[in-house]
Amino acid sequence: MVRAAQRGDPRAIDALMRELTPRLGRICASIAPRQAEDALQESLIAVLLNVGALREPAALHGWARRIAVNESIRVARRAGASVPSDDIDHPSPADVEAASDVRAVLATLAPEQRAILVLRDLEGMSEEDASALLAAPIGTVKSRLHRARRAFRKEWTA
Repeated sequence: MVRAAQRGDPRAIDALMRELTPRLGRICASIAPRQAEDALQESLIAVLLNVGALREPAALHGWARRIAVNESIRVARRAGASVPSDDIDHPSPADVEAASDVRAVLATLAPEQRAILVLRDLEGMSEEDASALLAAPIGTVKSRLHRARRAFRKEWTA
């Protein structure tokens, strides 16, 4: 599918977008809650524009995740680092109250903090992988994660 999309096959491009959209959408919504649609759109545009440069089709998901994280941080920064938690539209997962509370607390954090929490605690990524994805030294990732978890706990218990 990736190779066909690189050649410009419209069906393959459509299939690629359909496959990537849900996962990238969750990442964007977690990092840039109020700007999730913009972040997702920017991410998908970047994927489309750069899919030709992807050398290894097996790396598609990691490559697209990196784009989504970077675009989400950029879009969230452009709009402001945090948002009031009562201003967020929440999807309705199985446990609406808990999911809403988590999203509300995440929304109070800076985009970089949301990104590292999403990568480590929601995506299950290792610190080393998160370091590579964020293009940040491992020490920066560890300290950012520590500060993000501390800030999350503080907001959660408030």
